[in-house]
Order: sequence, then structure tokens, then C-alpha cells
Amino acid sequence: MTAAQNRPDLPTPHAGHEDHSGPRPPRSAVPRTRLGGLWVAAVAFALVLLMLLIFVLQNGQRTEVSFFGAHGHLPLGVALLLAAVFGVLLVAVPGTARIAQLRMLGHRRRPHVATGPLTAPLPPAPRDATGQQTHR
Repeated sequence: MTAAQNRPDLPTPHAGHEDHSGPRPPRSAVPRTRLGGLWVAAVAFALVLLMLLIFVLQNGQRTEVSFFGAHGHLPLGVALLLAAVFGVLLVAVPGTARIAQLRMLGHRRRPHVATGPLTAPLPPAPRDATGQQTHR
């Protein structure tokens, strides 16, 4: 006990050991679901689309655009948005090809099992000295 507080000292946790006696944060009564994640993604997507719409509307000045001999006049916001989309595609197409290549390589290296269980069988349950099966 400490003299100033007249109560026992709290134990200090040892290195590598967690103290499970303290208050725990409340757990959510309802587990997260895929539909909940989809809802969050839809809201985030709607916010991004709103920002893009504002960007396009604020940059409405017409500008001349030339691409591989094709000429046209587009609003500046639309031209910049198209340039960003083409930039993403420039990265996504080779990335997708590389992912497909690695998957094919992984399938070739994985040994194929014609038949058999999907999981390994459990080891036999331990038995006590009398030969009776003990519970795990």
C-alpha cells in the first residue's frame, strides 16, 4: 500500500504478458457484414462523384484538345478528367496483366491433387491411462 492513498498498489504488467483484468471497451452487439461494407463504399463513392461533378462544373471554360490527330473542343474539367482516367488505365492495364501472369504461375507451381479431403484429418484424441478417450 502507498502511504498517501491507503489502497493497494496496482500490479504492473510484466513484459510479454497482457493484463486482462482491466475494463474492456464495449463490443458491438451487431457484427459487421458485407452489406454494411457495401453501404460505406457506396456513400464514399457518391462523395467522390459529387466532388468530381463540382470540379467539372467549376472548370467549364472550353479548350481545344488534340489527341492522335483528332481535334475537338471540350470543357477544361472534362478534358482533365479524361486525362486522369487515361492515366489510371495506363497503370491498370499492365498491372492487371502482371496479376494474371502471377496467378497462372502460381497455378502451375501448385501441386494438383486429383482426389482426397480438402483438409487434413484430425489426429486421434488423447487417451488416459485406462484407455478412455479424454475431452479436448
